[in-house]
Amino acid sequence: MPTQIKMTLNQRRKYLKIMQVRYLTSDRKERMALLNEMQEVTGCHRKSLIRLMNGDLKRKPRVKQRGPTYGHEVDDAIRVIWETLDYICAERLTPTLPWMARHLADHDEMSAPPDLIEKLERISVPTVQRSIRRIHQDNPQLHRKPARLPNQVSRGIPMKVIPWNEREPGHLELDSVHHCGLTTSGEYVLTIQFLDVTTGWSERVAVLGRSYRVMEDAFRRVFARIPFPILELHPDNGSEFLNFQLVRFLKQTSPDLFLSRSRPRHSNDNRFVEQKNNTLVRHFLGHERFDTVAHTLAINRLYDKLWLYYNLFQPVMRLKDKTYLTDQNGASRVIRHFDTAMTPFDRLCATSAIPQDRRQQLERLQTQTNPRQLRNEIWKLVDYIVDLPKATPDQTEDIFLTLTQSPSSQKGVGTPVTLSFDRTTPVR
Repeated sequence: MPTQIKMTLNQRRKYLKIMQVRYLTSDRKERMALLNEMQEVTGCHRKSLIRLMNGDLKRKPRVKQRGPTYGHEVDDAIRVIWETLDYICAERLTPTLPWMARHLADHDEMSAPPDLIEKLERISVPTVQRSIRRIHQDNPQLHRKPARLPNQVSRGIPMKVIPWNEREPGHLELDSVHHCGLTTSGEYVLTIQFLDVTTGWSERVAVLGRSYRVMEDAFRRVFARIPFPILELHPDNGSEFLNFQLVRFLKQTSPDLFLSRSRPRHSNDNRFVEQKNNTLVRHFLGHERFDTVAHTLAINRLYDKLWLYYNLFQPVMRLKDKTYLTDQNGASRVIRHFDTAMTPFDRLCATSAIPQDRRQQLERLQTQTNPRQLRNEIWKLVDYIVDLPKATPDQTEDIFLTLTQSPSSQKGVGTPVTLSFDRTTPVR
């Protein structure tokens, strides 16, 4: 036989509507059995069920509003307990109200007479929600404090995604790779990577820490070396990129530069540079921790060689078009078509973005370079970096030793230095 369960009024009416169809089409004996079943399930009086079965089950508006079941003492108790538990939701708050009231009363934080405990034991979640709503209306400042203030700089920077079929060089995705090892405590080396969506041209700079001083120096290094105009920078929402100092620096040095950002928690908005974070950074340096000036300088020497090896000798494929197919079962899939593999330098030369003198300079550098020897030098330098000692607690690192420019020339906005990329730099 069915057992009685606790139903809400709406649930009870839905159940009775289903039973009413059977009740009205049954004979006297079957109706008695149905009434027994409904009485057992709903807990309603038999005469009440007969009136409902023979009438309209639509709910009628209340003629007289009932008075409050719980007084102000319940609201006061909920206010104290809600604040104690850091303003959690009513669904989590309601079951713990009686116990927490007794517990706070033991610590002289509130009074908890037996009648109050009895009310807190039978109060429902919707009633607690209404009580919280009244408390919040009286005190709008009552809410959980955010873990951190929102980045005010990012609000003025538009969110977008650089199209995968962008045809004009100069639209660069930007990301950082942390070389912190197993812990993010203290200062450590970061790789700042730039990647052009159209040509695949990439730039990398290692910095020690995330201060504005080292970030500005990294941007100056890239601006001095990249062989075509930068039209757009597209970082994620990291504070190392979106801060007042760096945004002001970009506006002063490159007024025509368009600055956009990814959507929060959408790492695929920077999909091209995210892929190269693995193949051009993690593939060589792994997940080791690097946290000294010696690490930073050696990694930048590695990136100078990797800049030459990847941009001038490594062919890459670029997505040409997509075909969307749907089978008979409705499942869809995407077929991607790629063009012929070409080096980023060759792709850049196929456009008009690179000046003729820079093109000739890079062509001479490409002709003079032995890529097999360059690759061996890269992996020797990787072994050298991994074997360098880590920082010790009593060791102080001077970040100014990692900068391209002297501290005095960093105070104002000056002309970026011309960087020299000597492939024959010995590996110590």
